[in-house]
Amino acid sequence: MSETRTVIVCMPAGKPIDWFSASEMLDWHSLPSGTPHPFYPVRRRSVFGWFSRWSRCNLVEAVRRFGAVTRAAGGRRGRLDLTAAAAAANVAAIHRWRTWTQVVRNTPAAKPWDDILAQHNASQGKLSLEETVRRFEAQPRVLAMLAYSGHPVARCHLDPYELDAYQAGEATYTALHWQKALAGNVMITDDGRLLEPASQSLADQLRYLTEAGAYLRKLRRGHQILAVKVAA
Repeated sequence: MSETRTVIVCMPAGKPIDWFSASEMLDWHSLPSGTPHPFYPVRRRSVFGWFSRWSRCNLVEAVRRFGAVTRAAGGRRGRLDLTAAAAAANVAAIHRWRTWTQVVRNTPAAKPWDDILAQHNASQGKLSLEETVRRFEAQPRVLAMLAYSGHPVARCHLDPYELDAYQAGEATYTALHWQKALAGNVMITDDGRLLEPASQSLADQLRYLTEAGAYLRKLRRGHQILAVKVAA
């Protein structure tokens, strides 16, 4: 279970975004205050690559590596490389899913966290949250994931609370993650609408990502976006 969420705040073209304006929009929607999150790779133009490589122009909370700007929390959409963000997330997700198939081989399918949590919610206090977590983690498939991730030289982290996405197959798991690399967990549009999943079910998350991704693709290069990390 993640303790944070990534909120993508969008502003109209020509209206620069900064931490103060993003905080106002978060507060308007009663979202927790947070911090700028270097979420996106920065685009390097082919013609002016020598300049854009070092420039923080039109960026918010830029991160440098060996002097060059590599990532940013946000800025003008044209300077953020959304294609690279999706591609990198897709490759990493494929690697995790294929590692997972090896780790859980010969273990029976397990009940996802949401199914176990529903038992806790329906028990009217008879089933504690601690016991709910214990029952979830006692499943052989979940134990295999925990054991692998706890190894000091594990190649990746297998989050057991993503079990429903893992069990849905490679295409679903990778789609979930490359789309999250663009749209985060929640989005505030440039006209002030709040887009978020109706619940934490996998289907509702995918519906949110489809809607938010379509919105992002329609934004012009001059639109401003900013990724903010807030408490879950």
